Amino acid sequence: MSAPVASRPAEPPQPGPVVARTRDELKAARSLLADGDVAVVMTMGALHDGHATLIRTARQRAAHVVVTIFLNPLQFGPREDLSRYPRTFDSDMEICRNAGVDLVFAPTPDVIYQDGDPGVRISAGPLGNVLEGQARPGHFDGMLTVVAKLMHLTRADSAYYGQKDAQQLLLIRRMVRDLDFPVEVVSVPTVREPDGLAMSSRNTYLTESDREVALSLSRALQAGAAAAAEGPSAVRRAARAVLVREPLVLVDYLVLVHPSTLEDVPEWYRGEALLAVAGRVGTTRLIDNLPINVGPGGGALEVFSDVPSAALDQ
Repeated sequence: MSAPVASRPAEPPQPGPVVARTRDELKAARSLLADGDVAVVMTMGALHDGHATLIRTARQRAAHVVVTIFLNPLQFGPREDLSRYPRTFDSDMEICRNAGVDLVFAPTPDVIYQDGDPGVRISAGPLGNVLEGQARPGHFDGMLTVVAKLMHLTRADSAYYGQKDAQQLLLIRRMVRDLDFPVEVVSVPTVREPDGLAMSSRNTYLTESDREVALSLSRALQAGAAAAAEGPSAVRRAARAVLVREPLVLVDYLVLVHPSTLEDVPEWYRGEALLAVAGRVGTTRLIDNLPINVGPGGGALEVFSDVPSAALDQ
């Protein structure tokens, strides 16, 4: 008779992150992360693999990672349904646990805005009034206000954001620089589904047929990037041709702009540029973008270089 095979001991359960819901709880938990730098990943919940990639990237570079889960009412306009936004806290926590998050800050609005609607807010300025700002007035003021508060509350050394929200990323960088926040802002390439669709919490609203239609957005960006060596007009023309063939996308804008000014690049321009698109598919509004290098040898980039490309007035 053969000897019984010894069973392997069960793997110890993965320790979960500390969850703080009040300012005092956050302060106490944050004080325990004193040995090394701290990175923050700010979210509104409904986490997906795009968020997980941000967390994993932060985890590779920082000693500790804090994730904030806060559905910020200031970012929703009068025509946007805050109650419709997906709330998936249990699965969010599972993603945080698997990605090695140390601390989750999940406050309610009355914790963030202790006196109700804040009387003082951060203004996004002119850059907040174009593209997404034109479609969603006040959105970026609300976004910057809560980002500033969360940077102060978490006392993070670095903050990680996805390239998918390119205008948001630009405005956060400007706020940090203009107002002297001691925080490094790190951009992470857009995470896409296998079919090319940019990952977004809004994708859960898409029907199967909507999803097929939505792929025209990323295809338009890829077509534009493929024409980058020929110059700005060729980029715009190639991207527009893809969208014209999909009449079920109601396009808000398709632009090729300078990455630090969001101004349309002229025909002579050579260098880094942002090719961005927004449109409505069914009842869902989607955005996508692609950093590209325009000119000989040009094409798609993952993220922009740290050094801004040449100014438009040169």
